[in-house]
Amino acid sequence: MRQIANDVYIPVLKELVEEGKEVSMMISGSSMNPFLIHHRDYILMKRPEEELKPGDMVFFQRKDGAYVMHRIHHIDKDGKLFIIGDAQTDMEGPIDKEQVFAVVIKVQRKGKWIAPGDFWWEFFEHIWLHLIPFRRVLMKLYRIRG
Repeated sequence: MRQIANDVYIPVLKELVEEGKEVSMMISGSSMNPFLIHHRDYILMKRPEEELKPGDMVFFQRKDGAYVMHRIHHIDKDGKLFIIGDAQTDMEGPIDKEQVFAVVIKVQRKGKWIAPGDFWWEFFEHIWLHLIPFRRVLMKLYRIRG
């Protein structure tokens, strides 16, 4: 397998998404643990067509140019997004909606494609999202068990 640097690869994916295509990529990094695992799982993403909402996994570009895929925690009254990775306890924001170029519509987790409606998708979108104060302890338990 040939690896390509994210700063080369992701702009190409972003361009395809902006053309209306659905694109898949392997997860790189640990910020979405335990839902998505580095170099094991894949995401399928597309251009957002509906209003973004808390729990959505979105791909956005930071003002410094870095590309990030995290989950929307909440949207403030001015429409600014506050984002957090599933393994994180600190939120990032405010993020302008215009910085978001893709929304994750399906993931391949442990080799199986899952989408909204699947137990684990719903758990991380609706329950895990609100367990921020407990994540450090829960992640330690996950590592001990795993």
